[in-house]
Amino acid sequence: MKRKYLTAGALAGLINGFFGAGGGIVLTPLLLSWIGLESKKAFATSVFIILPISAVSAALYLWQGRVDFPAALPYLLGGFAGGLACGRLYQKLPALLLRRVFGALLIFGGVRAVLG
Repeated sequence: MKRKYLTAGALAGLINGFFGAGGGIVLTPLLLSWIGLESKKAFATSVFIILPISAVSAALYLWQGRVDFPAALPYLLGGFAGGLACGRLYQKLPALLLRRVFGALLIFGGVRAVLG
């Protein structure tokens, strides 16, 4: 296994663990450029990789008593519904649109992070 792939995975785990999300922002472009996956497959693979990374981070935060279940519940329910809906819609959307929306989200997130 190539060292750069392990490094990218570790970076995704660090980002996901520190910020609660964002590991896919690292992985998706690397899956596109380093491995050469087509866009839709790179997005789906990134989500697949992030699932166990998020589970590990969530378990650690739960073990440390840092999880507020009442605050999390509406987000869990909405996220579950959104994940189901988009999982079904995903195949119908053109890859170019997905890449553009992903790029717009990166820009939006970056601007929000800088402006605070």
